[in-house]
Amino acid sequence: MLQTRLAAILREALRTRDQAAMAALRSALAAIANAEAVSPLPARANRASSEHIAGAAPGLRAAEVPRRQLSEEEVTQVVRREITERQEAAGQYAGAGHHERAARLRTEAEVLLAALDAAA
Repeated sequence: MLQTRLAAILREALRTRDQAAMAALRSALAAIANAEAVSPLPARANRASSEHIAGAAPGLRAAEVPRRQLSEEEVTQVVRREITERQEAAGQYAGAGHHERAARLRTEAEVLLAALDAAA
């Protein structure tokens, strides 16, 4: 699974203190976690509510819902979006004369691309 592979590569990057890889992999794993989040439930008028907080669900953990399970294709799409964002930003930075920042973003994109290729 790609998500597991990204976590393993992150552990290696942490061990070797590879700053660009750590940044790219943490960002990609966070984007995957955000994609797994479930939208909050809409407040219903007939739902019991706390007398102190309007619309609050009574009871411990009453409002929690399980996270979505992304398919391998969905995880791959999230990582590809992260790569595209970095490549586009690198082009903008290079155009503005910030070549060091552009090079770092390209390196981060290459790390994610290599992870995709290794997982395939």
